[in-house]
Amino acid sequence: MIKFNIIKHRTTWLSITAVMVTVAIIALMAWGLKFGIDFTGGSLMELKFSGSQPSVVAVQEKLAELEITSVIVQPTEDSIILRFKESDENSHQRVKEKLASLDEAEGGMEELRFEAIGPSVGQELRSKSFWLMFFVLLIIIIYIALVFQKVSRPVPSWKYGVIAVLSLFHDLIIVLGVFAFLGHFYGVEINTTFVVAVLTILGYSVNDTIVVFDRTRENLPKSNEDFPTTVNNSLNQTLVRSLSTSFTTVLVLLAIFFLGGDSISDFVLALIIGIIFGSYSSVFLASPLLVVWEKWQRRA
Repeated sequence: MIKFNIIKHRTTWLSITAVMVTVAIIALMAWGLKFGIDFTGGSLMELKFSGSQPSVVAVQEKLAELEITSVIVQPTEDSIILRFKESDENSHQRVKEKLASLDEAEGGMEELRFEAIGPSVGQELRSKSFWLMFFVLLIIIIYIALVFQKVSRPVPSWKYGVIAVLSLFHDLIIVLGVFAFLGHFYGVEINTTFVVAVLTILGYSVNDTIVVFDRTRENLPKSNEDFPTTVNNSLNQTLVRSLSTSFTTVLVLLAIFFLGGDSISDFVLALIIGIIFGSYSSVFLASPLLVVWEKWQRRA
């Protein structure tokens, strides 16, 4: 069995991580996230045309005659999704009537769904979503500290929890940075399904990290090697399992991304990015950080 000396090259892995996080933070600061109507308030309407589907340009030109702001037209395989800032019923009916006058609507036009969210509700949802992620990270620290409370040497148990959360922070920042880029250049929006994807990523990633830490915990009492070597051995014992699980999961998600339709594509994309970088952080960030912290602790 091939044995990889991951811990020996921890400076390289931590440097790569620092570069990726820095780029993601710069993207967030430069472009920010493009929030959808779930968080800003507005309307979402999905229409299906019995005949041919109108082009995006035709829809935009027709709606330009109305005083409707921030109109986004998203065609799918058999329908058109409209997003606009106004959330009142009057604007809803005006848009519907205007689109009914399109040539493509002569054979029939069906409204599949209409959702309206007020600005105050959207702001409240955004606030609650970020608080939810904060509490999830806090609970993870407490949980890991309790699980690893019998492992007090050479690294206190609470440090396992802090390092696991730092790894999760890495995963979260990378995903947010990528979506800041996608939002700026491709108009990809952040909505409540994105929050669900992020929470899923946090759970998946921390599970992967705990698997590695748990093997380290098992090996410490019976190991005659120093701490870095024991951690590296633990990594090698779990490496194939971790990468195989992530690889098969990403394969399934890629199939869903390309075949599942536009309505869930952003959600699945967030999962793909998060799981890839979550696997990276579990192997190349969490354990090297544990060794670095133990080294600093001995010097103090």
